[in-house]
Amino acid sequence: MTSTSSADNILTKQQRIAKLAREAPNMAFKTLAHHIDIEWLQEAYRRTRKSGATGVDGQSAVEYAENLESNLQSLLDRAKSGTYRAPPVRRVHIPKGSGSETRPIGIPTFEDKVLQRAVSMVLHAVYEQDFLDCSYGFRPKRSAHQALDKLWTETTKAAGGWILEIDLRKFFDTLGHEHLRNILHQRVLDGVILRLIGKWLNAGIMEDGCITHPDAGSPQGGVISPILANIYLHEVLDKWFAEVVKPRLKGNAQLVRYADDAVLLFTNEEDARKVMQTLPKRMGKFGLTLHPEKTRLINFRRPDQFPPSNGGNSEGPGSFDLLGFTHFWIRARNQKWVIRRKTASDRFARALNRIVQWCREHRHDKVRLQRQMLHRKLIGHYQYYGIIGNSKGLDRFYQEVTATWRKWLSRRSQKAYFNWHRMTKLLKRHPLPLPLMPVRLPRQAANP
Repeated sequence: MTSTSSADNILTKQQRIAKLAREAPNMAFKTLAHHIDIEWLQEAYRRTRKSGATGVDGQSAVEYAENLESNLQSLLDRAKSGTYRAPPVRRVHIPKGSGSETRPIGIPTFEDKVLQRAVSMVLHAVYEQDFLDCSYGFRPKRSAHQALDKLWTETTKAAGGWILEIDLRKFFDTLGHEHLRNILHQRVLDGVILRLIGKWLNAGIMEDGCITHPDAGSPQGGVISPILANIYLHEVLDKWFAEVVKPRLKGNAQLVRYADDAVLLFTNEEDARKVMQTLPKRMGKFGLTLHPEKTRLINFRRPDQFPPSNGGNSEGPGSFDLLGFTHFWIRARNQKWVIRRKTASDRFARALNRIVQWCREHRHDKVRLQRQMLHRKLIGHYQYYGIIGNSKGLDRFYQEVTATWRKWLSRRSQKAYFNWHRMTKLLKRHPLPLPLMPVRLPRQAANP
C-alpha cells in the first residue's frame, strides 16, 4: 500500500471520528484506541519529525527505521496490551526572551514520539470539533499569523480598547494532572488512550543523570503536550470566557489565544478591570498562576480618543507584545491612525544571539557552507517576521547578521581580518538574501 493511500485511509478514519464528535458534542468516547492499528502507526511515523534530538535511549530516527515494520508492530502490541512503558523525558534548557532566562524543553525518545503522534491524531479528530475560533495554536490549518490577523482586525474595528495581556507562569510545568484527567473524561473514556496519557504524564524527567517525577506539568517539547495544553486551556479559559464572562459584560470583548499566549480586548474599561480581578481566581482553581509583572492591562485606545494634551503631559496609548511582535499606534501617510507591528526587542535579541553563537562555533567552516546556513536562517526569520510595517526590523536584522558574519570571519586566524571592502566583495560571491516583504497578511486600512 502506498503512503498516499494510507494517508487517505487515516484521513477517512479521522473524519468519521470528527463527524461523530460534531454530532454528539456532549458524548464521551468509550472506544477510540481501535482506530490505532499498524497503518495508523505508519502514518504517525511518517508525520514525526526525523531530524529531532534523541531521547534518553539515544536512538535516532535512522536507527529506528532499520527495522521499522517490526518496531511499529511491537509498539502497537505493547500499547494495546498495556505493557508499554513510557521512558523518561530528557530535559534541556534553551534561552528564553532576551536570553537571561531559560525555558526547559523535554525530548522524548523517537519511539515515544511516534506513539504520542498516533494518540494526538485521535485527540485532534475529537477536540477540533470542540475548540473555539479564538484558539490558534497547534491546530490544523491555523497559525500564529492568523492569530495576529484576527487581533489586528478586531482592534482596528473597535478603534483600540483595553488590552489585557495574559502570561501564565510556567504553564507547561504547572498543568495539573488531576484537573487534566477530569477534563479529558468529559470527552474521552477509552482506557487505552487514558492509560497512555497517564504514563506520559508520570514518565519522569531526566536531567544531569537524575530522574524526577513532578506532580504536575507536561514537558514542553513532547508531541502530545500541545494538544493536551489546548484541551486544558479550552476548558479553563476559552469556554469560561465565551460562556460565563462575555454574557455579563457591558461592552464587546474578544479573546485571541495561541497555546498559552493570550490577550483579551475590551471596549469597556470597567469590563476589563473586572475580568482582570477575576482571572487570578479562575486560573488558581486549576493550579495555574498569572505572572504578576507580565500580566497587565494596557489602555490601547486610538490616540485621538485621548484628551487633549495639557502642557505636553497627556497620557497616550501603550503598546503590548504578542507572538514576538510589539503592537503600537502610528500615523499613516494619510495622517490617519493605524496599528503597526514590529519585531519585539526580546525576540530580536534572542534571534541575533543564536546567529552570533552559530557564527562563532562554525567560523572555520567553508564560507560556502556558512553562507548556505545563514541563508536558511535569514529566510526563516523573514518568513515569520516579514509582515507589513516591519521592514525596518527586517533590514536591521539583515545588517546585524552581516556584521556578525564579518566579525567571526575576521577571527578565523590572525591574518583573516575582513574589513568592509573585503566583506562587500565576499557578499557579491556569496550573497545573503535581502529582506522581502510578503503579501501574506491583509492590507492595513486606516481608521475611518
